[in-house]
Amino acid sequence: MRQPVIQFTNFSYQYRVQSEPTLKNINLTIYEGEKVLIVGPSGSGKSTLAHTLNGLIPFNTEGKISGSLKINGKETKSLSIFEISQMVGTVLQDPDGQFIGLTVAEDIAFSLENRCVSQAEMHKRVWDTSKLVEIHEHLNMAPQALSGGQKQRTSLGGVMVDDVDILLFDEPLASLDPATGQLAIELIDQLNQETKKTIIIVEHRLEDVLHAPIDRIIVMNKGEILADCTPNELLQTSLLTETGIREPLYITALKYAGCELKELNHLDVLDELDVTPYKEKLEAFLVNSSTLKESSEAEVLLEFDHLCFSYDQTRPLLQDINFKVRKGDMLSIVGRNGTGKSTLSKLICGFYKPTNGRILLHGKDTLKLSIKERSNAIGMVMQNPNQMLSKPMIYDEVALALRLKGLPEDEVKQRVYETLKVCGLYPMRNWPISALSYGQKKRVSIAAILVANPEILILDEPTAGQDFKHYTELMEFLKSLNEQGITIIMITHDMHLMLEYTSRSIVVAHGKLLADSTPVKVLSNPYLVEQASLKETSLYTLAMKANLKSAEALTESFIHHDRRRRESCQPC
Repeated sequence: MRQPVIQFTNFSYQYRVQSEPTLKNINLTIYEGEKVLIVGPSGSGKSTLAHTLNGLIPFNTEGKISGSLKINGKETKSLSIFEISQMVGTVLQDPDGQFIGLTVAEDIAFSLENRCVSQAEMHKRVWDTSKLVEIHEHLNMAPQALSGGQKQRTSLGGVMVDDVDILLFDEPLASLDPATGQLAIELIDQLNQETKKTIIIVEHRLEDVLHAPIDRIIVMNKGEILADCTPNELLQTSLLTETGIREPLYITALKYAGCELKELNHLDVLDELDVTPYKEKLEAFLVNSSTLKESSEAEVLLEFDHLCFSYDQTRPLLQDINFKVRKGDMLSIVGRNGTGKSTLSKLICGFYKPTNGRILLHGKDTLKLSIKERSNAIGMVMQNPNQMLSKPMIYDEVALALRLKGLPEDEVKQRVYETLKVCGLYPMRNWPISALSYGQKKRVSIAAILVANPEILILDEPTAGQDFKHYTELMEFLKSLNEQGITIIMITHDMHLMLEYTSRSIVVAHGKLLADSTPVKVLSNPYLVEQASLKETSLYTLAMKANLKSAEALTESFIHHDRRRRESCQPC
């Protein structure tokens, strides 16, 4: 019989800066060797729950605790943060907040150095771990110089190299491309199977986590536990959509097609789900699909003309990139980690200069434009919100750009409030930024750019760390901006975003432009999926399992139905 390793008993926690508890009367037991997923909308308390497990609460954040939390039978109130760290290892939601070493190797080795492991053993374990997470080619690089996905792998390596009983992953997929995210889930599962360590995952991307088996899913909302059940039991209910959490795409597609899912087994494992009885309804679902509109031939705003870029003149990062961005476009730039997607956005903004070739804005070479001229036309939201936020209060951060332009305070207030409401931040308008979760900080950084109404808006991973409710609100707002004529460019790993909201996808891999096509065609092309480290969607897998006439047709039908539902604001 498995022993309990984590026991919450009537546990509550209230931050010093808040008037109500963030965690309310939590009763939860997790057993040794279990793999547990914790989901919930932003602000539900799931990150706070995670921080109580790794000691960040109460040792790094002031607040009031009531009730009991025991780890391995020991009351955490009586333990130091060092003692807790010897039982619980953590991969944080924000990798930059976790780095210690000057190089990747030093960072992975940090815990081993603290335990006085011999150099010979340390070198071996660091190498073996870095190979496992595929960061071994960057051991001598500074962690801050890595791409978002490489940073996440480094953090993952720093936890895997250690020998703790409990491993806590706080949104491990946030910065990873789909294929790498799948590998990360497989690595976590392999670790669980081989070492029998207890695994706790806090993550928005439910479908991606379900790539490997999960023992239980804990659903949280408003600081309380709403459900504690198996994945199959949860997917038989409507709790996910009611709570604002995205269901797996194939589950939603089956519901759209009118299929009854109650009392079915293996709902959480598409490969094991018998979809034969649903073939007729799925085929009928395809009949009602409509062709998605093709991109227009509007005015060209941005043009990439034989663009090349290299950091060190020896290894080209981007080679001969050619494509056009037209007024009113809403396009996605996708590809594997470290291939130059974020660099492309920084070239547009003028942070870097092309090695060869040109970027044209309204037909003018951007090298001849001042930073002010570019900033009047282009707004950029960076991947890491901590690199953008400079004010202590939310309202002041969002108001900053407008105040710098000298707008009257009444107009500033009106525009800030409108933007905060759209981004789901209005109730927190007077909060300090230090009290926010990573996902909430992300929304603040987006609001601070949106409030200035740029002509072209570039967003680097806009939905990272966002729950489905705020994801939908944000994307619907971006869609409304796009319909008003603002051009939207999104660098993303989120294939749901790519499918549901963009009409064009620019695929970059190995420093080259591989495709400029519709998202449906990109994700239905095995070559592009493999080369760009994307992943075939579960809609594609569902179409193959049901032997439908066209995977593209099912995907287009899903997108069409999903857009109609959003427009009518009706739940699926």
